Amino acid sequence: MHRLARTGGTAELLRWLAWRAEGWAGIVGPDGTVLHAAARTAGAMVPDVAGLVAESASALAERGVQAYSVDTGEHTALLFPLSGFPQGGFPRSGLPQGGLSQGISPPGGSPQGVGDPAAPVLAVVTPRPVAAGLATLLADVVLPLSLCLQAETLERKRRRVDLAESRGREAVLHLLMTGQLSIAQQVAGALRPRLPDPVRVCVVECSGDDRDEVARVCVDADGGRSWIVRCPVYARHLILVMPAEDAGEKAPEPGAAPTDETVAARVGDCVVGVSEPVPLADTATGYRQAFHALAVARELPTRHARFGVSPDPALVVGPAGRRWADELLNPLLTHVPRRAQDPGSQELLATATSWLAFSSHATDHLKVHRNTLAARLRLIGELLGLDLHRLADQSALDLALRVRATPAPACTPEVPSSAPPFPYASGTSQAAGGLDAILCRPAVRDWADQQLAPVLGAEETLRTWLRCEGRLGPTAAGLGISVPGARKRLTRLETVLQRSLLRPPSARYDLWLAFRSRDLAAAPR
Repeated sequence: MHRLARTGGTAELLRWLAWRAEGWAGIVGPDGTVLHAAARTAGAMVPDVAGLVAESASALAERGVQAYSVDTGEHTALLFPLSGFPQGGFPRSGLPQGGLSQGISPPGGSPQGVGDPAAPVLAVVTPRPVAAGLATLLADVVLPLSLCLQAETLERKRRRVDLAESRGREAVLHLLMTGQLSIAQQVAGALRPRLPDPVRVCVVECSGDDRDEVARVCVDADGGRSWIVRCPVYARHLILVMPAEDAGEKAPEPGAAPTDETVAARVGDCVVGVSEPVPLADTATGYRQAFHALAVARELPTRHARFGVSPDPALVVGPAGRRWADELLNPLLTHVPRRAQDPGSQELLATATSWLAFSSHATDHLKVHRNTLAARLRLIGELLGLDLHRLADQSALDLALRVRATPAPACTPEVPSSAPPFPYASGTSQAAGGLDAILCRPAVRDWADQQLAPVLGAEETLRTWLRCEGRLGPTAAGLGISVPGARKRLTRLETVLQRSLLRPPSARYDLWLAFRSRDLAAAPR
């Protein structure tokens, strides 16, 4: 019994009891609901016996006896309450046979809890005559069965609490990713630790199903200072929002290694990518940087990489770029839904941001159905005059959203340009066409040169991939190679560029903007 209780719990004990009783064994609630059950054969428990067990269980809870037996023609039902048992256990003598009026009462009256109407009951139905020693066996199994039932109930409650905390942390991360800093801090106030500022965002890719164990390693490595969230999009990822080195916080121990390096060293099969220090309000930028660093870390023997210094395009577009972004996004920002149940402007902004970052995985991030996501994207495209199936329009929308999320003083000051306006980019809608004038700015051209410097002279694969809207099949056909060959080329380019290309968040929007800026600079005037 104790071996079964340790290894299989309530289910295994009931199966064993049903086999020993040559019938049916179950745990029944006081209202007659069968909570757990097992039968030796499919016909071991007939419906009328099941009803009698339920009725007897209710009567047993009301009368407060220690054990009960009910004869039903060819079967005998034996019932034992699973709470309030005496210190010495249940009587090990035989049970009286007869009707519902017969039972065994505890010595000196009913002990506390025996008559508890909420107490479950062990019910065993066995063929008549009752096998010798079965009543004693059932009296002995009540204690381990009660403990198993209590342990499983507590485990279910613990899992519900863990799930509630995990969903709360996920909600805080979602608020941070969508720029709702004040609400995120209010929600995080009920959890620990407090949100640091500034931060480094760390993405840990675990192997198999050991994400919970890696989370415990992370807590132990940094003394619980980091905000740890199980990624809602990628089942093997943990997201850590860690205090930055210059945040004024003391390390857990003097001279201790950074948390991300410690985790990579202690967990032999995980991969770690870390962002550069960013303000808490720029958590979304930090996440993109950490995800790009993760793509680089997969190819390194240390399985750890930090994001290389690279300016965000939103920082170099200048005031003209901010005006362009405001003009492009204005129909979305001022949208008023026709019905109360339709998504408003903030919900549509969050949808656009999530979809651009996670593609089809946005359904997991937003917790919406794929049809709901598709309907929202159609509405966003109609409001903005964009074709969101085109990489050019996706890149324009992504840049506009990033510019809007960037504080205005951080943008590069305006530099007068004598360059004439360019026509709209091929495949770009009129609403996003003004982007060409922004991409001609000297600061943007310098940014583009920095982005493309690692692949100078070997741009064919990237250009073909971007021309094919980031799809592998058409890219392979355009290059005249197989799909695995195209994937291998792009994987090698991830290491060269230190950016993620094949998995979202992808650097394809930045690359499209960089190539477009270079092409505009090289075009005849």
